[in-house]
Amino acid sequence: MQVTMCPERAIMEHITSKWGVLVLQVLSDGGSWRFSALRRELEDVVSEKMLTQTLRTLERDGFVLRDVKPIIPPHVEYALTPLGQGAARHLVALAQWIEANQPEVSQAQRRYDAS
Repeated sequence: MQVTMCPERAIMEHITSKWGVLVLQVLSDGGSWRFSALRRELEDVVSEKMLTQTLRTLERDGFVLRDVKPIIPPHVEYALTPLGQGAARHLVALAQWIEANQPEVSQAQRRYDAS
């Protein structure tokens, strides 16, 4: 596998982007989320524009399902696809590992910075 031009690299960048990780983690709680609820959940972290772009990217990659209800005003919901659920499981596991090992990493950083 050539790292520089492989399609897997682009997918990895989408999933592990700053906002992709957060969106997948929120959606991993299950069910569908209205855009406004997602925006409120992440309002202190991500702008509406970046949330929209991230959702579009994840939808294009097949991780997120966008469901537009034919009502007035439009009602849009987002949920993980089975593919997205698989990716989210790995991200959540990684986040849990990071949380569990954060003290050891911080200690290593302090040792490195002191040397």
